[in-house]
Amino acid sequence: MEGAQPPRMAEAPSPSAFHAEPPLSPAAEAVAASLSTRSISRVIVSGGVGLADAIVVGLSGWLMLILAVPASERLVGPYAFAIVGGVVLFVAFAKIGGLYRLASLRHITPQLGRLLVGWLATFAALAVLAFFTRSGTDYSRLWLLMWFVVGLILVIAFRAAAAARIRAWVRSGLIERRAVIVGGGAPAEKLIQALLSDPDQDIRICGIFDDRKNDRSPPVVAGYPKLGTIAELVTFGRKARIDTLLVTIPITAEKRVLDLLQQLWVLPVDIRLSMQTASLRFRPHTYSFVGSVPFLDIADRPIADWDYVAKWIFDHVLGGLMLLFALPFMAIIALAVRLDSRGPILFRQKRYGFNNEVIEVFKFRSMYVEQSDYKAARQVTRDDPRVTRVGRFIRKTSLDELPQLFNVVLAGTLSLVGPRPHAVEGRMASNQLFEQVVDGYFARHRVKPGITGWAQVNGLRGETDTIEKIQRRVEYDFYYIEHWSVLFDLYILALTPIAMLKAHNAY
Repeated sequence: MEGAQPPRMAEAPSPSAFHAEPPLSPAAEAVAASLSTRSISRVIVSGGVGLADAIVVGLSGWLMLILAVPASERLVGPYAFAIVGGVVLFVAFAKIGGLYRLASLRHITPQLGRLLVGWLATFAALAVLAFFTRSGTDYSRLWLLMWFVVGLILVIAFRAAAAARIRAWVRSGLIERRAVIVGGGAPAEKLIQALLSDPDQDIRICGIFDDRKNDRSPPVVAGYPKLGTIAELVTFGRKARIDTLLVTIPITAEKRVLDLLQQLWVLPVDIRLSMQTASLRFRPHTYSFVGSVPFLDIADRPIADWDYVAKWIFDHVLGGLMLLFALPFMAIIALAVRLDSRGPILFRQKRYGFNNEVIEVFKFRSMYVEQSDYKAARQVTRDDPRVTRVGRFIRKTSLDELPQLFNVVLAGTLSLVGPRPHAVEGRMASNQLFEQVVDGYFARHRVKPGITGWAQVNGLRGETDTIEKIQRRVEYDFYYIEHWSVLFDLYILALTPIAMLKAHNAY
C-alpha cells in the first residue's frame, strides 16, 4: 500500500502551448521587463500616511496621559473624548492643508509650516470646544502641554521618516501611475508636454501605441518611442502592469474609439480619453484631471485602491478561518481519495488568473490518475467513466474544491468570491475554446478569480455544452465585476451552500 509514502501531487503540463498573444518588439519587451514589479497606489500611500498620523497623535495623547496624570485623577471618558477629537481634527486640518498629496509627502521641509498650523488649529479647536462645553476643568493643563509638545515632535519625526521612504519608493518606480499614450502624432505630443510640465503629477509615460504607420504616426513623439500596435498593447499592458491608458484619439472619431475600447477593455486598467484638444466642452465636474489636463473617464480599473485592501483582508481573514474549519474534513476526503484509487491525492491544473496570468489551482483528485485531464480538453459529463467513485461524490458536492482555500490564504492566487477560473484550454463540447465563442471573454480576468461566484450561485456551474451556457456564465461574471462590494461577496458566500445542494449539472 502507498499510504506510508507522503502524498504526491499530479503534475500539470507546461503552459507553453496556452493562449498566445501578439509578440512584442524588442524595445517593448525591454520596457515591459523594467516594469515587471507591481506599483503602489498613491491613494494607498496617502491613506496609509493619514492612518499613521491618527495612530501617532492618538498614542502620543494617551502616553502623555499615563505620564502626566495620576491614575486616581484620570477620568477615562473625557480624556478619551479629547484624544479622539484631537485625532479627527488634526487629520482633517492636514487634509485641508494638502498634507496628503504625494507632492507634499516627498519632502519634510515644505510640510513643516503646514504641520505646525494644523497642530495649532487642532488644539485651538479643542480649547474652544472645552470652553463652550464648560469642561476645561476636567483636563490636566500639564497633560495638554506635554501632548502639544511631544505629539508635535513625534508627528514631525514620523513625517520625516515617511518622506525619506516615499522618495526611495518614487526613485525605484514603486509609486507611480504607469501610463501608455494610445494614439500618436501631434495630439500625443501636446499631451506629453502638458503632463511633463506639471511637477506634481505622478504619471510615468511608458510609451506610445498606435495602429497607424510611421507616415501618419511618427516613431518617436516628444522623446517617447512608439512601441507597437493596439493589439500588442494588450500584451504589453499585462507584462508591464500598466495602470492607465491615456487615449488621444478625438472624441469625434466615434468608430475608431469604439473599436479601440473593444480591444482594450479586457485589461484591468483605467482608460481615459484626453479632452485637451477637443472643441466640445462639458461641465467641469464631468472631467477627471491629471495635473491640468482634462480627461473623460471611459473605464475604471475594478477593485482598486482601498477596495483592493478590503478584498485582501476579507479573503485572508475569512479564508483563514474557513481553512481551519475545513482541515478535518479535508483529511477525511484525502483518506477516501487515497483508498478509492491509486495515485496522488491532490490534482493541480493550469488556469487563468488575474490579468490572464497562468496560475496553478489545487483540487482533490476525482479521476483515475491515468485518465486525468490536465488541459480540460474534454468536459466531464454524466456517468463519465474517467471519474472515480469518491470523485463523483466530491465533484457533485464541490468538496473537491476545498484545497483551493490554500490558493486563497497561502498562495494569494484566488479569492473566496470571483469569476471561476477556467482551464487555459477550456473548451466547449464542440471543441471550441471559450474565448472563441464569447466576445471579450478575457475581460472576466480583470479581477482575481474565486472559489465561488455570482454565476455559480445562479445555477451556472458544471458542464458548458452549449454556447449559451458559457455566454450566460460570462455575463454573470461581468455583472459581479461591475457591482462588487464586500456585502455582495458575503451574500454570494451565504448562497453557495444552497446552490451546491440544488446543483443538478455538476458531474
